[in-house]
Amino acid sequence: MTEARLIHLVDDDEAIRHSASFMLRHAGFRVKTYPDGVAFLAQVDAAEPGCILLDVQMPGMDGLEVQEELKTRGVAMPVIVLTGHGDVGVAVRAMKAGAVDFVEKPYAKQSLVDALTRAFERLEARRREDVLADEARGLVERLTPREKDVLLGLVDGQTNKAIAEALDISPRTVEIHRANLMEKMEAASLSTVLRIAFAAGIGR
Repeated sequence: MTEARLIHLVDDDEAIRHSASFMLRHAGFRVKTYPDGVAFLAQVDAAEPGCILLDVQMPGMDGLEVQEELKTRGVAMPVIVLTGHGDVGVAVRAMKAGAVDFVEKPYAKQSLVDALTRAFERLEARRREDVLADEARGLVERLTPREKDVLLGLVDGQTNKAIAEALDISPRTVEIHRANLMEKMEAASLSTVLRIAFAAGIGR
């Protein structure tokens, strides 16, 4: 069984922190609570990755300001904002600033759980992409400088002949480099080579 997903709940209302924590733990999540945005920001740099459930209306530093500070620090955790009934304008501003969803208070349990589930799926997809990118970069790093030159030509859509002319080598030499790079990249086809190159950030 995988470890329960962690929610960082930031809300200045103690009653909401208590009731939401109870409800979310009952739904299978782990919850860490913070009484305001300042307290959360004081700990976020060392915090375990999870999803941030962020109240918009807080004294001192509101949710939008907290969101801006998270962006400045490069904190990539998905944010769901909690808005008061009718705060559509605030919700839109939060979404434009990068929030993945918003939930209106008073919220129904299922709507909140659904929003959190979507946010965690997004977070886990991003982690998978990061792993794939790291693996792709590792495969590309196996190549010699000349093989990388040939790979760049392939990513540009060039033929063996065009690559040969650009690098001032023979088409036969290009074929050899191409066969070697495909072996090193564990690719059985050109399409696989291109997928790995794109995942590694080459040609994008």
